[in-house]
Amino acid sequence: MSMPLPTPLRAAPVPTSPALAGAGSLGGCAHSTIPNTDVEDTSENRKIIDFCEKYRRAVEERDVDALVNMASPRYFETGGNAKSSDDIDYDGLRAYLTTKFKQTKAIRYEIRYRRVAETETKVIDVDYTYTASFLIPTPTGDHWNRAVRENRLQLLRDSDSFKILGGM
Repeated sequence: MSMPLPTPLRAAPVPTSPALAGAGSLGGCAHSTIPNTDVEDTSENRKIIDFCEKYRRAVEERDVDALVNMASPRYFETGGNAKSSDDIDYDGLRAYLTTKFKQTKAIRYEIRYRRVAETETKVIDVDYTYTASFLIPTPTGDHWNRAVRENRLQLLRDSDSFKILGGM
């Protein structure tokens, strides 16, 4: 019997409307990009990517405390559907992550950052492609599963750092 692949992270839908696609990155015209990304190399974008890399490492380490501390008290996820039963808010985030991480023995999480853009409401959208590999215990032994998906982290400025509003 095959076990379903756990999804320790929810893939937020990435809008593809022409209006949003033209919403440029922070910092103006692109001249050069941050290495290994498609994101314009500005000091602000580097701060954002550095924060997202802390997030990525916390996922690999399955560090629930670090991830919850990175979340905004306004954190909310709909799960990409109309069912409210799978929505996650800040109060439910710890339990959700703990449950998902217990279903894995190890996680390898790679991110290719595609775009950073600030919305009119001052939310920073970080669009990326992730490759996640999960070591899953099964009745026949441990097996690696792999997923490649698009996602969006939504960030809010918090003093000299950021908080995650959605996208974990």
